[in-house]
Amino acid sequence: MNLLPDAVDVVKKAAREAVEAAGPVHLVFGTVISADPLKIQVDQKAIYTEKMLILTRNVTDHYVDVTVSAQSVVISHGHPVTDTYTGGGMAQDVNHNHPIRGTKKVKINNALVVGDQVLLARVQGGKKYVVLDRIKPNPELKGEWL
Repeated sequence: MNLLPDAVDVVKKAAREAVEAAGPVHLVFGTVISADPLKIQVDQKAIYTEKMLILTRNVTDHYVDVTVSAQSVVISHGHPVTDTYTGGGMAQDVNHNHPIRGTKKVKINNALVVGDQVLLARVQGGKKYVVLDRIKPNPELKGEWL
């Protein structure tokens, strides 16, 4: 009976458990103190700069495709008329709405702003940090529908 393969497996398992126990992921909280250039303060002395940060889509402006099926609000207006009989012009104002359908490109305004509190994860073996997300809602939202 050969015990060597079992011994190798035991050593591999012990090595895996040691790495897991060492906690290779280190989470920290920070506050954005500058948006351009980006700087995040994690304690009184430590400030992480753009070169040290990897930003996820959760904390950047980005575009997404959305599928919509809606109607515009009812408005009163005319449309240009282009026919050879009348010579063109504007049609009489009419109350109506317009369909809004299909796939549309939408910008998500999610860039970090001063005061945002964020969660960061240290990249194992390096001085880089992944900015995972905000930990509080962005107080600077200015959207039309709030």
